[in-house]
Amino acid sequence: MHVIGYPFYILDEIDSTNNYAMEQVNSGQVTSGTAWFTSNQTAGKGTRGKQWIANPGDIMALTVALQPAMLPLSRQFMLSVAITLATTDYLSTLAGDETNIKWPNDIYWRDRKAGGILIENVLRGNVWHYAIIGIGLNSNQATFPDHLPNPVSLKQITGKTWDPVSIAKELCTCLEERIRQLIPANFEQLLDEFKSRLFRWQQPALYRKDGELFQGTIRDVLPDGHLCLEKDGEILQLGFGEVEFIIPK
Repeated sequence: MHVIGYPFYILDEIDSTNNYAMEQVNSGQVTSGTAWFTSNQTAGKGTRGKQWIANPGDIMALTVALQPAMLPLSRQFMLSVAITLATTDYLSTLAGDETNIKWPNDIYWRDRKAGGILIENVLRGNVWHYAIIGIGLNSNQATFPDHLPNPVSLKQITGKTWDPVSIAKELCTCLEERIRQLIPANFEQLLDEFKSRLFRWQQPALYRKDGELFQGTIRDVLPDGHLCLEKDGEILQLGFGEVEFIIPK
């Protein structure tokens, strides 16, 4: 297995580290574990096509290209579990124990979003050739646009200015530790740990689905990533993008 973060490339400015990594993987010039970093991403990508835009130096954008030989494609959610746990591991050392995971792949501090993860897959037929793992953390942004619902940065949490390069390299170490745990014997334990760190785990809260606002309680996350949300005594199994978390302002 190649080590996460070796080699480690610093990009002065790029539209999206995930886009750049995808181009490099498709060119065939990449080894598993290669990482690309920037603190100046002009058209960063979030889940479901959302954009992530910030000023130079305000963010830590890291993308790792990984050959997930340890996992079949049918267990791809376990890679997301490991990456999300690793990011939460690291952020909690900087921001404290109130760091948690908003299903499926956002990193929260209290009820505010500190970062996000986007994993894009490169397939060769039915073979999972590469995972392009993008991680963005709000590092030094002092203020955010009003239209963003609930962002927060490390600078706002801690009052300190952070070196995004150091954050990225230290995060690579945490990613390496969690990736090494991805063996079948550990899957259940990793998933249990993921659930225990979930934002709103086992707590009644407001959600919206198909335009309907309702109170629900997160009861489980299945091995394929589906969220089990209890509503009026019934368990809804929800895929990514099928439910909206309502965050009070």
